[in-house]
Amino acid sequence: MIPGAVKLVTLGCKVNQYETQYVQELLEQAGWTVASDDQRADLCIVNTCTVTHEGDAKSRQQIRRLGQSNPGAKVVVLGCYATRDPQAVAALPGVSKVIADKSRLVEELEPFGVTSPLPGISRFDGHQRAFVKVQDGCLLNCSYCIIPSVRPQLRSRSVQEIADEVARLVEAGYQEVVLTGIHLGHYGLDLSKGRPKANWTRLWHLLDRLASMPGEFRIRLSSLEAAEARDDLIRVMAGHPRICPHLHLCLQSGSDRILAAMRRRYTSRGFLDRIARIRAQLDHPAITTDVIVGFPGESDDDFARTCEVVREAGLSRVHVFSYSPRQGTTAYALRDDVPAAIKAARRQKLHALERELAATYARSLLGRELEVLVETEDPTRPGFVNGTSCRFVPVSFPGQLEGLRRQRVVVRVTRDEAGKLVGEAIRPTLRPLLKMV
Repeated sequence: MIPGAVKLVTLGCKVNQYETQYVQELLEQAGWTVASDDQRADLCIVNTCTVTHEGDAKSRQQIRRLGQSNPGAKVVVLGCYATRDPQAVAALPGVSKVIADKSRLVEELEPFGVTSPLPGISRFDGHQRAFVKVQDGCLLNCSYCIIPSVRPQLRSRSVQEIADEVARLVEAGYQEVVLTGIHLGHYGLDLSKGRPKANWTRLWHLLDRLASMPGEFRIRLSSLEAAEARDDLIRVMAGHPRICPHLHLCLQSGSDRILAAMRRRYTSRGFLDRIARIRAQLDHPAITTDVIVGFPGESDDDFARTCEVVREAGLSRVHVFSYSPRQGTTAYALRDDVPAAIKAARRQKLHALERELAATYARSLLGRELEVLVETEDPTRPGFVNGTSCRFVPVSFPGQLEGLRRQRVVVRVTRDEAGKLVGEAIRPTLRPLLKMV
């Protein structure tokens, strides 16, 4: 097919967003250009999500919409939904090709001019922070999760390959990279298999290498299991100021009975003890989490225990999800016995608790100097810009977006206005360049 204009749509997680960027750069290397919003495309790429029924439905919706708005275009579908049910995806109107195995991207995209792989991405379009995929695959068997069945094989990228990609992104102007994976805490398990322990490669080894690279940037970790926020990892985080003091540790439930039914690998006390160890080693870290409400059998007492754990943990942000049965998981056989109205009420109660805890954490930062990555203008304050602080709290301060976008600025926080911190810029972040180790 002669290269022309391509449109790419992504659903789902940070890993999917990274993989779409990689596909885009593969196609650009083959001569394709990204279509503008009002331009018809010759090729449409849809990177799908299947973590919930809603993810499937949104994926189908996007596939149909792109086919209808770009008549005659080839529609190529990849991603987790395409892997889980390629026949159903192929049967959708307008679908020309289904890529069920992302490890074969180059071969599958050969009809569109792709002839060779790339070592990684060189930019991250549409984002002020760059996501860097460091591993793929999950070996866990959480009873509610479909992802291990569509991404079952652990694949970790080499430290050198990741470092080279980070260097390209920093050179392109990105001052925050977010390390992400399907199971980030399992980074390096496959690389270390069969090696003596002294030669293992784990996430903290990767962090140590990246944090010692030259250039102006900071590093953030995406989601981890609490048990994987080990002392080795926290020691490296504490020893490198360019690593953001922010950890997203998945809780899912505060009830040990529900955690066991979910096949999670910890108890509520183990989760709280790990957070206490982290707080003893890091300076006032932000700790965020995910919680599922309405898992089969979740009683009022189970939910009350979740609220107790969330409060005791002092979390700064809580992403709340209602349980949704997923065919192909072991939990699917359980009776979904928590009514939708109760799920909604519990979700609202957790949202209220999150607002309270987020406000408490934000107030605790008053008077501090925070490193803020500038992202947008502040629509509520003319002459101000918005950014994300190292501790993952939004901050607004006086400035003009031109010249500041993607830049890190040290801001002294002076007040809290409705959950958003407001401050004054002190200086850009200009640390001495470090030597590569």
